[in-house]
Amino acid sequence: MGLISNGTTIFDAGAMSVGGSMVFIKKLTASGSGTLTFVDGASSVVLDDTYKEYLFTFNNIHTSATANFSFNGSDDDSSHSYDVVKTTTVFTAGHKEDGSESYLDYDTGQDEAQATDFQNLSYGIKTGNDESLSGYMHLFNPSSTVFVKNFIARTQYTDGDYSQNGHIAGYFNTTADITAIQFKMSTGNIDAGDICLYGIA
Repeated sequence: MGLISNGTTIFDAGAMSVGGSMVFIKKLTASGSGTLTFVDGASSVVLDDTYKEYLFTFNNIHTSATANFSFNGSDDDSSHSYDVVKTTTVFTAGHKEDGSESYLDYDTGQDEAQATDFQNLSYGIKTGNDESLSGYMHLFNPSSTVFVKNFIARTQYTDGDYSQNGHIAGYFNTTADITAIQFKMSTGNIDAGDICLYGIA
């Protein structure tokens, strides 16, 4: 006899099933791209109440100019202006390639306090082939019209001298649903790399 909770089988014939699954939604590949944008309902993108959690993965993001990799959200279904008010916290850790220096900082220059600017996910990525970014960002319940929308991101990148690890967390301070997410460099283009979107069931 199995154990079923709210229509989901937890135990059955000695086997245990916990949690949901990760469902691939969309992959965007950069090639000198000014932005990479995921808009709900466009080009097979799902960013609504189908899932309570969404995951973006960043793979070998490479820039055309020394720049910060950043993101913002839109709660405007018509014009998709990327200017949602947000509050964030940013911690960075780094280790110099020659081992001579390391650091762990709360980076007040990179966080947002009720601001509409794009949130940096990295600082000072350079253009060398050994200088790129990978990581991920979780976005929670973007279609809620009751609560703010929390997000957590972690990135690993190099500026040529340091291996740097970014920890970014915060929330879109709106009760409107977030219907689009846009990624870009603070200057120049996303020269190469890809961003994948998944839904967490």
